Amino acid sequence: MSIAQQQLVLYRGHEAVESAAVSTALQGPGELNGSGCTPRGRHRIRLKIGVGCPTGAVFRGRRWTGEVYSAALGAAAPERDWILSRILWLTGCESGRNRGGMVDTLSRYIYIHGCPDSEPMGVPRSHGCIRMRNADVIRLCDCVPVGCPVLID
Repeated sequence: MSIAQQQLVLYRGHEAVESAAVSTALQGPGELNGSGCTPRGRHRIRLKIGVGCPTGAVFRGRRWTGEVYSAALGAAAPERDWILSRILWLTGCESGRNRGGMVDTLSRYIYIHGCPDSEPMGVPRSHGCIRMRNADVIRLCDCVPVGCPVLID
């Protein structure tokens, strides 16, 4: 996952098999808790949440609310940071860099997740997570296992 290019590339072995535009943190890269930045380094997918939920399923506290995102729902809460469709919750693999203490990716609740399709991709705008189009995050979730390595640079 490239912060500079705002792009996620899926590899099978050493071969790139798919890529998708993403949106990382408006505040840029960084690991400190409360920074609003996207953490760098080696991670892995700790949990996959939302498998089987409909496209646009709305999540709060990592639980499906029963709602499905619509323009009307978005207009009713324009300030909300929408987490939609799937959540791939990341955990850091590098002690002191993105694991443990004030730099722990897991305890910062950093995810790869869907967002309203009206949100721009390729432009940093998130609060630290990695946002994707709903179709892209669903496809990614369907083809990667828990434990899958994720490199964010």
